[in-house]
Amino acid sequence: MLTLTSITGLDLCLACVGVYLLKQVFNKKNPAAYPPGPPGWPLIGNVLDVPHIKPWLTFTEWGKKYGDILHIEVLGQHIVVLNSLKTAMDMLDNKSTIYSDRPILPVGGELIGWKNATPLLPYGDRLRRHRKNFHNVIGTRAAMGIYNQVEEVETRRFIKRVFKKPDQLEAHVRHTAGAVILRISHGYEVKENDDPFVDVADRALDQWSRVTAPGAFVADVVPFLVKAPEWFPGAGFKRVAREWHDTLEEMVSAPYKFVVDQMAAGIAPESFTSNLLGGSPLSAEDEHVVKWSAATLYAGASDTTVSTINSFFLAMTLFPDVQKKAQAEIDAVVGPDRLPSITDQDSLPYIGALAKEALRWHAVIPTGFPHCVSEDDIHDGYYIPKGTVVIPNIWFMLHDPEIYVNPRQFNPERFLANDGKKPETEPRTICFGFGRRYLSRYAQLPNCILTFSCFSFTGIHLVEASVWLSIAMSLAVFDISKAVENGIEIIPDVDQSSGTISHPKPFKCSIKPRSSKAVALIEQDANY
Repeated sequence: MLTLTSITGLDLCLACVGVYLLKQVFNKKNPAAYPPGPPGWPLIGNVLDVPHIKPWLTFTEWGKKYGDILHIEVLGQHIVVLNSLKTAMDMLDNKSTIYSDRPILPVGGELIGWKNATPLLPYGDRLRRHRKNFHNVIGTRAAMGIYNQVEEVETRRFIKRVFKKPDQLEAHVRHTAGAVILRISHGYEVKENDDPFVDVADRALDQWSRVTAPGAFVADVVPFLVKAPEWFPGAGFKRVAREWHDTLEEMVSAPYKFVVDQMAAGIAPESFTSNLLGGSPLSAEDEHVVKWSAATLYAGASDTTVSTINSFFLAMTLFPDVQKKAQAEIDAVVGPDRLPSITDQDSLPYIGALAKEALRWHAVIPTGFPHCVSEDDIHDGYYIPKGTVVIPNIWFMLHDPEIYVNPRQFNPERFLANDGKKPETEPRTICFGFGRRYLSRYAQLPNCILTFSCFSFTGIHLVEASVWLSIAMSLAVFDISKAVENGIEIIPDVDQSSGTISHPKPFKCSIKPRSSKAVALIEQDANY
């Protein structure tokens, strides 16, 4: 994959000369200064400064030096990074009419095809239709009620798999997330091992995370390379793009065809896709919207759920006192004779706060999804030209010590009102993104609910139930602690992967049933 750091000297020189000549032709006097930022080089700007590994950390350091809003320029492309919640809300929420577009990604979006997924859709009619689909089918807790049994059954199967093979936790989490979402999105029940739909989705989502990260391809800032033949110096990415396009197409089309075939045979279970297809003929545009809405639902909910649940297990390994408090609440409210169910949510406020803290502690999408400015703007005296890419540093906002006390500490009580002290800022006001695409984050939901919509769709209630159930059922039956090898406790590092969607780095932990009654609950049958 050709990145900004792997471009050849000749490619860079040619690109810079082209950008420079264009700037000289169209250069005009700016109405105000750009926001401050690291100084760039003539012609190439900040191309050598763009961070590729955990960019949110570099953005945080730049923020300490240059302020809450900073600017860089890469081969003529203006990029603004926002390092405070107030600035992000002032710009992306309060001026959402001009800050809600998406940048065009020539490789990841155009060549590979992710431009059809909800997060990369430009603000317009097709995006509104996607959101309408999500709202009509799964946009309310009442609508999601018909899928509660699916989520509870698959979560029961999850704890049974963990009980049998606790050393394969990450695989179980991913399998279960895929099982829940595919059942809801396409009415498909996954195979116990090596499921083809889950496998292709895992590959496609890994590719998505890589191609949408800042600086993924030099062609994203030097678009003329997209038109070059594959043998042209610097155009080798086109072979990768072709292969990854095929992977994405399989992920989108194969489950959709499964639903169509099941409906034709009259045996399709109720699902997001079957509800949208109904029984009447659809236009090609309608089918396209249904297919990609369903694919976005699966892709977004699957990978983000995996990341959050893995971070929960990591937190329980490192913060045993939190685990004990959560288990005490479950024992007092639910008791030892049954597993928690979705109907217990309102009675378990500490579990709800713990779920919120898992969301805050590990930022699933640390730099959010980039916005694109649709017309020139002056903000706080700074010039933000049309076409500027705006990146919210969500990781820092969720770890800002001005917002969260001891932000590196995993502390669910920060979201509970205790001794007259108000709860700290709701993570949903940060982690779900900003602007018109994300206004659902302001919905007034019960405090015990984890609201999760980081993939820019309104499948909040779907994912909140999956994450909440995984946390509640796991704590009801398991003790999670540090692994011990050769008599030595292994303390896992708190580290996360790069990419648009970030996961905790692999870690070891010990997972054991709490009691013989817990074993009996784990071994109960779990069927639809």
